[in-house]
Formats: sequence, structure tokens, C-alpha cells
Amino acid sequence: MSLCATAPEPIAASPAIIRERGQREVFCGLTGIVWLHRRIQDAFFLVVGSRTCAHLVQSAAGVMIFAEPRFATAIIEERDLAGRADLDDELDRVVTRLIERRPDIKLLFLVGSCPSEVIKLDLNRAAARLDERFGRLPRILAYSGSGIETTFTEGEDACLEALVPTLANAGPTASLMVVGAVADIVEDQFRRLFAALGIEQVGFLPARRAGAMPAIGPNTKFILAQPFLAATARALQERGASRITAPYPFGAEGTRLWIEAAATTFGIDPARTASVLALPARRATESLAAVRAKLTGRRIFFFPDSQLEIPLARFLARECGAELVEVGTPFLHRDLMEAELALLPHATQLSEGQDVERQLDRCRAERPDLVICGLGLANPLEAEGIATKWSIELVFSPIHGFEQAADLANLFARPLARRALLAV
Repeated sequence: MSLCATAPEPIAASPAIIRERGQREVFCGLTGIVWLHRRIQDAFFLVVGSRTCAHLVQSAAGVMIFAEPRFATAIIEERDLAGRADLDDELDRVVTRLIERRPDIKLLFLVGSCPSEVIKLDLNRAAARLDERFGRLPRILAYSGSGIETTFTEGEDACLEALVPTLANAGPTASLMVVGAVADIVEDQFRRLFAALGIEQVGFLPARRAGAMPAIGPNTKFILAQPFLAATARALQERGASRITAPYPFGAEGTRLWIEAAATTFGIDPARTASVLALPARRATESLAAVRAKLTGRRIFFFPDSQLEIPLARFLARECGAELVEVGTPFLHRDLMEAELALLPHATQLSEGQDVERQLDRCRAERPDLVICGLGLANPLEAEGIATKWSIELVFSPIHGFEQAADLANLFARPLARRALLAV
């Protein structure tokens, strides 16, 4: 039996959603390269941008100077900005040199940035030209990681959207596609559970290798593992696949409901589903019990940053006993959040978009026990005595599935423990 398996009783009318448009504090989509290059193990990400872009990705990835990572930056110099260089020729030269040096690359992404977009460099056209020139060995695609009016997780959304047109056509057999970058260990766990249910045709987008990307067709059912993939979901539906509506697989309850939704879609006997999920769900619930005591009654405030906020708030409220002060999200995609919104405590205050100064005022007035926010806000709030959790760490860490439920809870509990030690 999972904790809080039924919706809590309504205690008040739901407050109106706060919608704000103003100054934002977010990373850009280039950050997604950090987890995408670990996931797709024979892909290379070439950022077409400035030295600032190079420093950002290098710092976020923490790659040592003697390592040979699978990302780099083609620097746009002053003469490029001044229009004194043929950027197509420059890009062709860089890509040719890269492929000659790294013949192991099977998938090359040209990643747009703020500078490349400002000078109107058409990377999609460049990728198509280079893809044809090299005979699709490696396959060359383009997507935007620009931080102009986007959040950092939209880098993954843009990357996967670019992959969708390249997916092979699937045969008549029904198949399940899990969409969203997850850790390899999480993929292995999900595969075992789906196999135990009798769902054998399971693919993951993105796959670990470029040649293993799943096929797609009218008989493909896909389920999102990440809540920030709106553009990818639309692209998959345009190719004939249909989406399975479900909460996201965070925590014991979320993972159980996520897998049950897939099992129901594939006509699996509910008794078999319950039998397969009973042991891992019980283990997850038991592992959460020790951490739950550290989070019960704690007041938590989410700043909008990653689009993970609503599913994580549901997990904290229903499985960890936390109180939600405000749950901010950059964009509220109601169709993707339908199942999650139904599980939130009835009086949860939601906010969409950001006006950072107003949100900081509300946060300071409430004095929550823990704030989930970006790096730019964390240090000032810590200096004011408010414990914080970096939202970007929740994207880098393996947090999906039954086995990771306690680890996910501990990510929120540790900042509270650290703050308690500092207060002594």
C-alpha cells in the first residue's frame, strides 16, 4: 500500500493561478547538453556560439581539462559578427575537422545559441547540407539551445523534437515508447517491470546509442517520463503515435500510477499489474518512511525553473507530508499536467511565468522552510537564512522510478539538515 493513495479532502476553494510576466532567473537550453551527452553515448554536441556559451557548458559539465568530452563550441568571433566571414564555410570547416578527428561519432547535433540566433545563422539548413555531404555518416541534426524566452529543460525538448523526423517507421505490432532522458539504471528498471507485465516492444527516446532509436507508427503508444517535452509530444503525435496520459514517475505513487497507465493501455490484466508492482512499490514506500519524518509539515516554495515543479510538489505533498506554500512553473501545459493537477492538494497556490522580484517578495513574506530555485536565487536566500535546493540538480540526478524514491526525498531533506547544523 502506498502512502496517501487517495486524494486529500478539499479544505478550501482552489486559489486563482498567479500569472506573471517579468524578469526571469533561468539557465539557457545549452545546459541540457550536460545530461544528453551522457545519455546518447555516441552523439556529439557542437554549440555554435560565443566564448560565454563554451564556459557555461564546460562549467556545468565539470569536465577536466585532460578529458575528451563529446561536446564543444564553434566560437563566433568578432569578424563573424561583423559579417566579414562566410559563416557557412567556417562551420563546414569546423565540422569537417571534427568528424575527421572523431570518427566514432554517429550523431552530430549543431546546437544554436543566443549569438547564432541573433545573427540569423540558419543551422537547420546547414545541418541538412552537411548531412547530405557526409552521407548521413554521421547523422547531422540541428536544434536551438538559446536562452531567449526559454527554460533550460527546453534544450532537451528541442533536441528530441529534432530526432523525431529521423525515427524509422514502425511495423504493425503495438509498441510502447518512453520519452525523456532517464539514467541508464532507470531504463533498466523500467524495462524489467514492463517485461514482467508482458509489454515486450519497449523503446526509449533518446536511446543510449544513435542506432538504437525507437521506431514510430500509428500503433506506437508513448508515455512521457519528463514533463517538459511539449514540442516532442506534438511531433510524435504528428507522426501518428498516441500519448498515454499519466502522472510522472516520481516517487512510489507516481511510478505506480505511471506504469499502471501504460499497462491499462496495453490491456494488461489489473491483477497481474498489481502483482508485478506490489513488491517494488512496497519497498519504495518503506524506504520513504525514514525520510518522510524529516519532511512532514515542512513548508516548501517552488520558484519556476525546470517545469518539474508540479510533479515534484505532488510527490512532496502526498508522499512526504510537506506543505506547499506556492508552486511556480515556467509554463503550465494543462494537457501534459492533467493527471498531476488532479493529485495536488486542492488549495495549492500555483503560479505560471515569472516576475522574480514579486515572487521573492511573496517568498520572504511566507518564510518557507525550503525553497526550490535556480542557482541565481539560492545564495541570496541562503544568506537570509532560508534553506534552498538547486532545481537543476533535480534534472541531473536519477530520480525516476521506485528504486530512486528515497533518493529523491533525500535531495529535499539534506538542505534542511544542513540548515539545522548551521543554526547550532
